[in-house]
Parts: sequence; structure tokens; C-alpha cells
Amino acid sequence: MAHLARQESNKPVLIGQISETEVIPKKFLEAILLDLKKLGFVNSKQGKGGGYYLARDAKDISLASLIRVLEGPIALLPCVSKNYYEKCDDCPNEGICTLNKVMVELRDSTLEILENKSLESLK
Repeated sequence: MAHLARQESNKPVLIGQISETEVIPKKFLEAILLDLKKLGFVNSKQGKGGGYYLARDAKDISLASLIRVLEGPIALLPCVSKNYYEKCDDCPNEGICTLNKVMVELRDSTLEILENKSLESLK
């Protein structure tokens, strides 16, 4: 995504070029780009001059949104995740769990940074 953000005027980039420049296996990159296209982060153009390009301005794509779609939850524990909440199997009471309170604070601090940084900041 950072590679695409660095392109001038959303010029389409071939998968092979991204793979070589960023040292990412081509097959792995293809799968990621297909997922990102389905989710509306990138578009593609076929034929001569084709390739992948950002679907939105880099300044409009938060790092938090990218991490969530590529890696999953930002929270380190499922019991503090805003989007992927799950009760911890070994925790009898989240309300009195001191680890939970620390992890909520960590999640909030991390989100504060990632939601306020855009893909443009990686250029």
C-alpha cells in the first residue's frame, strides 16, 4: 500500500514491480491485492498501462483500517477488542481483571495513533 501511495497521480503499478521493489513474493502479493480490491482499498486496470492503484487518496486511508483488514484485531487480547470482542476463556470476571484494564489503555493509545495516521504518512 505504501508503494502505491508513493506513485504520482494514482498511476497503476504492475504486481511484478511491487513484488520486486518491496521484496514480497508475487503469489502472496496477488492474494493481498485481491483482498484489498474486494474491500475497496485498491482498484486495478487491465491491459497496457494496467496494474493496481489506490481506490482513495492515501490521506483518506487510516493505518488502523489497513491493519484491521490485513492483520485482524488491533487489541492484544480478544476481551478488549472493539471490533472482534470475545470473552477470555480463563477470566472469571472482566470487571475486576487488572490485565484487562491495562490492555484497554494500551488499545486506546494504539488506536489514537493508528486512527490519526494515514497511508500518506508512510510515503
